[in-house]
Amino acid sequence: MSVNTDVARPTLAVWKFASCDGCQLSLLDLEPELLALARAVRIAHFTEMTRAHVEGPYDVSLVEGSITTDDDVTLILNVREQSRYLVTIGACAANGGIQALRNFVEPGDFPSMVYAHPEYLRSLDTSTPISQHVAVDYELRGCPIDRFQLLEVILALLAHRRPIVATHSVCQECKARGTVCLAVSGEIACLGPVTRAGCNALCPSVGRGCFGCFGPSEAANVNSLAQWLHSHGHSEVTLARLLQTFNAAAPAFREAATNLVATTVALGENPRARKEQS
Repeated sequence: MSVNTDVARPTLAVWKFASCDGCQLSLLDLEPELLALARAVRIAHFTEMTRAHVEGPYDVSLVEGSITTDDDVTLILNVREQSRYLVTIGACAANGGIQALRNFVEPGDFPSMVYAHPEYLRSLDTSTPISQHVAVDYELRGCPIDRFQLLEVILALLAHRRPIVATHSVCQECKARGTVCLAVSGEIACLGPVTRAGCNALCPSVGRGCFGCFGPSEAANVNSLAQWLHSHGHSEVTLARLLQTFNAAAPAFREAATNLVATTVALGENPRARKEQS
């Protein structure tokens, strides 16, 4: 008797919301591993790779991007209902992404700077992570994510075990590859001590300070690091800008950045003017 292998294989779906597609491309970058994965699972929905679509339910759904429209809210509720495991991939899905900078200003400020007719846009006033709308089974950090960490998460969930993904800081990766601490030796503003590992300390390895692509590490004391960096010559404005990038809305980064901006305002300085002068 023949067996329908498509029915027997677990299903994987990949969904896109407000994002740059970089994390989905990380899955495609697996190349030979992706071919092996495609034999083990049935890719039911992945518009970055194929127009084919299979109706749910799905064993694992990977979700890239943040929620920025009413339609996004409707879709993510449906994805959650159809998915056994829902995994967010990347800074946009976990913390709202760089587009979450809109959360720090008045509604409509940014569109009016970019579009001739912003009144034609239909979007929410905020960019929010997936976890603010539905339950998330696992969050994989990064901008973009590490493709081998993604493969580990997929295989772990299909095997019903906990993924083995690093939660320590970038500093440990610097030590592992023999990179001298930039913050101490080079007087460079670096977020490595409070940023989750996953990039293999790419930026510090070429003499550039970490700017937090993988978001806050576990138990990160961002306020303490900001105070230390400020005491070593880095201005509040510089540090606030460093924290307000891909993971600006991550609670630990947002709190520290807000405190830095408040200090600047209390000193009678204009952060926007300082930014323009720099």
